[in-house]
Amino acid sequence: MPIYEYQVQNPDGTGGARFEIEQPAADPPLDRHPLTGEPVRRVLSAPNLTGQHNERRVRAALNDTEKLARLGFTKYKRDPADGCYYPLGREP
Repeated sequence: MPIYEYQVQNPDGTGGARFEIEQPAADPPLDRHPLTGEPVRRVLSAPNLTGQHNERRVRAALNDTEKLARLGFTKYKRDPADGCYYPLGREP
């Protein structure tokens, strides 16, 4: 079931406290806070991606020099002494 984020609407029209709630996708959006009865609106927020496409796995794949070479890429490393980039393994 998806988790939706809502924000309480203050009487002056500004946004108040935010909360998350798990509800079926087929249910209509809430218009009132389930505990306090205050008016709320659904807030769009970035999804939480997990599994195969997370930042840690992408960084690990980009640091795998053997895999990059097998796929036809060359990884370069910056030499701190002269500031030039050299192919990994062929530094001066």
